[in-house]
Amino acid sequence: MRCGARSVAVALLAAVLFGCDGTPESRLRKALASQATGTIHLPGGLIEVSSELQLARGAHDLEIIGAGTVLKASDTFQGRAIVVAEESRRIRFRNFSIDGNRTVLEKPLDLAVGPAPFRASYSANGMWFDRVDGLEISNLHLDRIANFAILISRSSGIAIRQVEVRESGSRNLRGRNNTTGGVLLEEGASNFEVTGCTFENILGNALWTHSFSKSPRAENGLFAGNHFDLIGRDAIQVGHATGVRVEDNIGIRIGFPAEAVDVENQGTPVAIDTSGNVDQSAYARNSFEEINGKCIDLDGFHDGAVRDNLCANHGAAEDYPAGQFGIVINDTNPEMQPVNIEISGNRIRGTKFGGLFLMGSKNRVTGNTFENLDTAGCNENAARFGCLYKKSEPELLQSGIYLARGGSRPVEARGNVIRNNRISGYRMRARCIAAAPGVSLAANVVEGNACADAP
Repeated sequence: MRCGARSVAVALLAAVLFGCDGTPESRLRKALASQATGTIHLPGGLIEVSSELQLARGAHDLEIIGAGTVLKASDTFQGRAIVVAEESRRIRFRNFSIDGNRTVLEKPLDLAVGPAPFRASYSANGMWFDRVDGLEISNLHLDRIANFAILISRSSGIAIRQVEVRESGSRNLRGRNNTTGGVLLEEGASNFEVTGCTFENILGNALWTHSFSKSPRAENGLFAGNHFDLIGRDAIQVGHATGVRVEDNIGIRIGFPAEAVDVENQGTPVAIDTSGNVDQSAYARNSFEEINGKCIDLDGFHDGAVRDNLCANHGAAEDYPAGQFGIVINDTNPEMQPVNIEISGNRIRGTKFGGLFLMGSKNRVTGNTFENLDTAGCNENAARFGCLYKKSEPELLQSGIYLARGGSRPVEARGNVIRNNRISGYRMRARCIAAAPGVSLAANVVEGNACADAP
């Protein structure tokens, strides 16, 4: 842009972003580093970025607005993310795009393990925030990000709206997904919402919270009205959290492509997953189709509700190599007990194995429809589909509802209510509701359930 006479306001903006000295990247970097408050209007067009664009530490009441702007990582990019902010308050981003140049920057990375945050293990992210109070991100497009599209740590007051994330995430040394690609809120995020966003072709988890056991749980969150398509791991995961609502989300092709599924690390894909210690939360009115894994995993979930969700597979068992139960309760985290869970009004269709794996006590399973279950035809097709997962529990994978004696820890299913459910599928008239050896059906209320073989 040619330098010349302008109004004072335009001249000031031009001096910062369009001035005649330096490259567009250097001018933008200077503006972000020097202006701690107010509004920064990004120039239109493509700006190639070679290292992270960091906001002034302590920035507050700052808005960054694009106008056809694309921030693209260069082939030599190095940094935690293209956009970085730390120790900031009330910052807003809207109306621009980020291109992570994944084709060049992606490197094989194994899943981070141990008690450490993900922010310490992954670079070349799209946006990276730490200790931010008041963060709004809206109308952004993030494409081809090498690792996480948005990674937020130790922050609160988060609103992510109408954001699109596509073709992102990296693989591990075996060529499987390593959880990256989507939006991650970790280490005790609070008062957050992610609504109306689109996630397409994400190798790892699309949208999730994560806190390792020694960091605070996430709290008071909402994931609602988001759309998911072609997700390699979990569409949504609520990890180590309290007071999270997952509502009215829609998804298709979860756990695909099948070759990207992290089978070696038991990374079974899930439409709505749970991990850690999760309570006072609700998963309601979500709808997913074509799931190469589980519909809803409740590992660590207690004192909460799973209501009116739909999960449907329309293919044969062979089409879902990582296929599983529809809904699974587990108890990996020692700080919780799988109790007081309401599972009601859900419709689960076309699972490879059973409809519900149930453990714990004081849980209510009412008014659900489990149909076309056990498409694998267990146990008659045991050799073909691995139906005898536990030889000591031969009814496990062939039952509509299976009352377990525990998962990661012994937690017998007793004192539960299983009432007015409709259960149909392969030989379900005879295999409708079963209990593991040592578990008593009589120790639970089982009544009014309709069981039928598949037509």
